[in-house]
Amino acid sequence: MAEKKVWDQPLNERQSWIEPDASVPLSTQCQLLKVTRSVIYEQKKRLLKETDKDELVLLRLLDEEYTRHPFYGSRRMKKYLGEYGYSVNRKRVQRLMQKLGLVGMSPGPNTSKPHPQHKIYPYRLRGVDIIQPNQVWSTDITYIRLPRGFVYLVAIIDWYSRKVLSWRLSNTMDAGFCVDCLDEAITLYGTPAIFNSDQGSQFTSDVFTGVLLNNGITISMDGRGRALDNIFVERLWRTVKYEEVYLKQHSNMPDLLMGLTQYFQFYNQERWHQALDYKTPDDVYKTAKGGGAKIVDKFNGTTETAGLVPQNWDSAIQLECEQGSILN
Repeated sequence: MAEKKVWDQPLNERQSWIEPDASVPLSTQCQLLKVTRSVIYEQKKRLLKETDKDELVLLRLLDEEYTRHPFYGSRRMKKYLGEYGYSVNRKRVQRLMQKLGLVGMSPGPNTSKPHPQHKIYPYRLRGVDIIQPNQVWSTDITYIRLPRGFVYLVAIIDWYSRKVLSWRLSNTMDAGFCVDCLDEAITLYGTPAIFNSDQGSQFTSDVFTGVLLNNGITISMDGRGRALDNIFVERLWRTVKYEEVYLKQHSNMPDLLMGLTQYFQFYNQERWHQALDYKTPDDVYKTAKGGGAKIVDKFNGTTETAGLVPQNWDSAIQLECEQGSILN
């Protein structure tokens, strides 16, 4: 009688009794409740798709807000998502930010973790006057969202001129596409005196640092929690996302590849930069005039003077350092 009463219940109600993560196997539950397994599996797949869709929305919101306010940490990001109606705990926000490779531009834990067996090199650029092209190159990786997920973009930039020397897209996070990007930059433009990166495993890998060492290039790596150490690439990501990615909303990888190809050509050859006295990166790189940069150290309580830096060096760096030191 008990079994008959159970089977007499509406199908939708019996399906709701299924617990996919219970200790009783799913097949046994379906057999006892007279529910077709294929229906339950389809419901589970649909639930996973909805979960993935929600996560993509959260990743998109975090990516956009970080581009606007790169000094935001997980606490402010949690508050920001709450304003959109997403009740997300800080631990999940930290996990999502780590998935996107994001870290607030202020002292604190760095989500870009090196491989434990890879050598970490010191940061060599604090207070250094950048007075010529190919004195310092730097690189970084960012995520770009597409309708069905994220892809990775790596770029190498010349600090003096802000010129993008090479870039690559990939749908995997291995070191291979970073090495290809580095090889192309060296082939096209020679070698810099110093090459700077964060402590991500792609850049600390033997295959990547080996290319630098074999070419006699001094290696510099950002300090832990010091996103401002690589401020010029961070600015590049903000510019690319606002002027190309968010504006165009590319639908797939080939479309994004074509869009970025056109954009970086525009960025180097046509886009005037305020920090370069409204010259283009190509012009400044070729003439070796009108560029320059310097990282001013505010976190250690010291202010370093410009010295040999040209008068039109990017003085906004000092302001961003001041903001980064108080906004956490």
